[in-house]
Amino acid sequence: MIHDTAPAFLFLHGWQNRREPGQWHSEAVAELRSRGYRVEYPQLPQPDAPVVEAWRATVEASLAALAAGERPIVVVCHSLACLLWLGARPVGGGVERVLLVAPPAPRVLQDSVVAAFGALPLAVAASDEGRVTIVASDNDEYCPEGVESAFGSLGVPLVVLPGQGHLNTEAGYGTWPSVVDWCERPETQLVARTAS
Repeated sequence: MIHDTAPAFLFLHGWQNRREPGQWHSEAVAELRSRGYRVEYPQLPQPDAPVVEAWRATVEASLAALAAGERPIVVVCHSLACLLWLGARPVGGGVERVLLVAPPAPRVLQDSVVAAFGALPLAVAASDEGRVTIVASDNDEYCPEGVESAFGSLGVPLVVLPGQGHLNTEAGYGTWPSVVDWCERPETQLVARTAS
C-alpha cells in the first residue's frame, strides 16, 4: 500500500509522440500505476507541430491536478519536453525532483517545426534548484556536441550513458527499470537499459 506522503508523478513525452505502448515512459507509467501511485501522463497537443504555450498550459493543468493531492511531485521529461521545462517552466508548486531524459541540443532544432522550443532560454528555475538531474547518452543524434557541452552550464548533475542513442524506442528503450527505481528511490543510480 502506498503511503499518504508518497510522491505523485508527471511524465512528459517529446516531439511526435502519442504515448504509444512499449516506450519506456509508457511502460514506467503503467508500472508505477500498478504499484498504486498517482501518475499524470498527458497527451501534449499537436505532437507533430507543437506550440510552446499550448504544451505549457497542458503541463500546468496536470501539475495543478497533482498538487491538489498535496503530495510531492516528481517530473520525468523526455526530449522536447526537457526544453519546455527548462525554457518555459510551467507554473506549479510541490515539485520535489525533475529528471530530464535526452534533452536535444537547441541548435539541432533551429530549422525545424520545433524551432521555438530550441529558442527558449536554458535555465533551471529557482524553484527547481538542487532538484534537477539530466540523463543522456554520449551518442544522441539530437545532441551531437554532447550533453556536457550543451547543458553543462546549468550546473545540474549529468548522468551520461555510453552508446544509448536518443533513449527512445529506436534505441531499444522499451521497459527501463532504472527509471522506475529512481522514481521510487531518488538515491538510485540511473543505468542503461539491458536487453531482455
